[in-house]
Amino acid sequence: MKKVLLTGATGFIGSQVTKELLSRGYEVHALVYPILAPKQENFIQHEINLLDAQAVEKFMSVHNFENLIHLAWYVGPKCHVSDLNMDWVIATLNLLKSFKENGGKVFSGAGTCSEYEYKYGYLLEDETPTNPGTLYGNGKNAVFNIAKVYCKQNNISFKWPRIFNLYGPNEKLQRLMPSVINSCLKGEDVKVSDCLKFQDYLYVEDTARGIVDVFESNFEGAVNICSGQPVQLRTIVNKIAELTNFSGKILWGAIPAAFGDDVVVGNNAKLKSIGWTPKYSLEEGLKMTIEWWRTHNV
Repeated sequence: MKKVLLTGATGFIGSQVTKELLSRGYEVHALVYPILAPKQENFIQHEINLLDAQAVEKFMSVHNFENLIHLAWYVGPKCHVSDLNMDWVIATLNLLKSFKENGGKVFSGAGTCSEYEYKYGYLLEDETPTNPGTLYGNGKNAVFNIAKVYCKQNNISFKWPRIFNLYGPNEKLQRLMPSVINSCLKGEDVKVSDCLKFQDYLYVEDTARGIVDVFESNFEGAVNICSGQPVQLRTIVNKIAELTNFSGKILWGAIPAAFGDDVVVGNNAKLKSIGWTPKYSLEEGLKMTIEWWRTHNV
């Protein structure tokens, strides 16, 4: 049986990546802290704090893995400006070094559209400059630049799926879609920004399939994981209101916008070239997300 080491396995994206890997016949070893996920066949959890360099090095020296998918990073409050990004840069490089020293052969990180210089709008892996405007984006991009050279020097296959905006069940409540969905389901006024920006959104299950497809491919380097279709945030809010039969007020501009770029959309031609296609349209994904929240009242 194929074996893979996975970090971030209990997170919003990671739980879907775990599901996808298990469906493809992998034995998944997850580094978790603390152990959170329910037990599953071929899913083995190891309680390790990735910020503890000595614990990581000890674990890696005892367990030899040829495959590593590293998704863990700080995604809590103010993640784009948090000093914890520094800790995760160091932790990621330490993990990669230990992986290499103990027989690692394939490393897949978790990049982000935040690595790009947003002013270009339409973002392409090998052409758009990476000039991030945040500590989060710079942290991820620093790991990308170091890891691609380190992996090349040490004959490790290096994959870097760059993840764009996504949505789906179990997303953090303060994010746009869960916030709007829950307000609509409760019949409360919907408080949002002006929502005039255009973003690239992909259902989380499609995102997870893209990450695993890239991991299994012959690609090296960055690959955008995105829909390739810009959608205005106002369109998303109105669609949620329609699908929930919401008849209350939508208070446009009631809260400040979280970002200032008018259009952020990725080119996904490279991802599609390995056979990936999205299974779900935006409306289909929203319907499933709404139904999930109906049964998980907050």
